[in-house]
Amino acid sequence: MTQLSNLHDEMIHDCALDYYGKRLATCSSDKTIKIFEVDRDNHRLLETLRGHDGPVWQVSWAHPKFGTILASASYDGKVIIWQERSGSWSKLFEHANHHASVNSVQWAPHEVGAVLACASSDAKVSVLEFKDDGAWDTKLFAAHVIGCNAVSWAPATQPASLVQTTSSPASTSTTVPATQQQQQQHLTQRRFVTGGSDNLVKIWSYSPEVSTYVVESVLEGHQDWVRDVAWAPSILPKSYIASASQDKSVIIWTQQDGGAWNKKVLQMDTVLWRVSWSLSGNVLAVSGGDNKVSLWKETLKGEWERVSSVEE
Repeated sequence: MTQLSNLHDEMIHDCALDYYGKRLATCSSDKTIKIFEVDRDNHRLLETLRGHDGPVWQVSWAHPKFGTILASASYDGKVIIWQERSGSWSKLFEHANHHASVNSVQWAPHEVGAVLACASSDAKVSVLEFKDDGAWDTKLFAAHVIGCNAVSWAPATQPASLVQTTSSPASTSTTVPATQQQQQQHLTQRRFVTGGSDNLVKIWSYSPEVSTYVVESVLEGHQDWVRDVAWAPSILPKSYIASASQDKSVIIWTQQDGGAWNKKVLQMDTVLWRVSWSLSGNVLAVSGGDNKVSLWKETLKGEWERVSSVEE
């Protein structure tokens, strides 16, 4: 990132690789997004995207089944969805319904469609969905008092739904693959988690009855602003959410079989800014005000231990 930082005029706030790991998007206080082609240790600047009027906080790539699409969130209160066609980038859609900084954007799992969640300092969350007629459906609702700082989607597949348990006549349990129809029934959950300046973590799920997202759970445990949240991309029987706070702690929330959410508190020595899970969902990266990234993993006893620490 040292080399890439030289290509922005000011601080870089976020970077994201696309699905194939071939392109890197970075965003900065210089109000731009830069797209790089990545080949191992080499990179080449492909495009500089300009359209925001303030620092750009976060970027998120859509799944390639929808095309080459990138979303960006900015202090200017706007979300811009960019699209590349035939090597040329342009604005696909501009979302300007928020009245304060948009701090976080993330695309939902591709199984539920082209759906984007946005978290804003105006205390609201918006969810944009691309429809078959080419229009964008927008749902905007109050989420956190003072402001919302982060959003992260749950896996589309409910925990442990790819297998089913059947009992033989001898009462022995065996695990067999679920049928394709049963799998499809489980690929419809729309849930995400948000973190706010009210020190709370909230879990939301889509309600067909009211055609919007409703609070499913409110998780209390932090003593200061929740700066980031991350839902682990795991389809194991247990769900994992990590939340990072200015109170110098990371809380790992776990839920099994739809029960209550339990928490494990990891106390640190610095304000914490970001949390991110590995693709397998079993290693958590934590970064904070000490310019270090630490990696954490769960032991067989259910405790979390630091496995590595690297200075940025």
